Amino acid sequence: MFELDRFIEDCIQARQEDESHIAIREVVAKAVTNQSAVMKALGEPTEAGFESIYQSDQLTILNFTWAPLMTLMPHNHNAWAVIGIYSGREDNIFWRKIDNHVEAAGAKSLMPGSASALGRDIIHSVTNPTEKLTSAIHVYGGDFFAPGRSEWDPETLEESAYDINKARRIFAQANKRFALGDQVG
Repeated sequence: MFELDRFIEDCIQARQEDESHIAIREVVAKAVTNQSAVMKALGEPTEAGFESIYQSDQLTILNFTWAPLMTLMPHNHNAWAVIGIYSGREDNIFWRKIDNHVEAAGAKSLMPGSASALGRDIIHSVTNPTEKLTSAIHVYGGDFFAPGRSEWDPETLEESAYDINKARRIFAQANKRFALGDQVG
């Protein structure tokens, strides 16, 4: 059984005991083994977006939902992250920074029930390659909304300051395509 308040408490305790992502990964992995319980606790997703579940200087927990065929540009977190998938699929492309741009350096697909850790310096882009919504719990070892993060233009791969409002617009545009049934782009 997944209980949101207990999950938050377990993440806070794990963070206090270990500043790395290792203990948090175990908490997230345990949670997403029962995808239907997580879905029941967080609600059936109906559109793309992200919801803050918990936020402090030391820890941020977000519930992400990706629209069908949605892609979010390369970005960093300036903190380690643990991603636990409870529906759909999330494909990550990992990028290597070279001067003020990035080049692809690897990839990893995450399926329901999987939990994966990303190091503090990881740059990644996210794609939902399926034709249905994908949902995931993301836990960060710091304040996800703090300034100082970067994003890279999806066409030029040039670096700029991360813009949370731009990310919200990308989710809104993906929702419009999803609502219209035009899931390309």
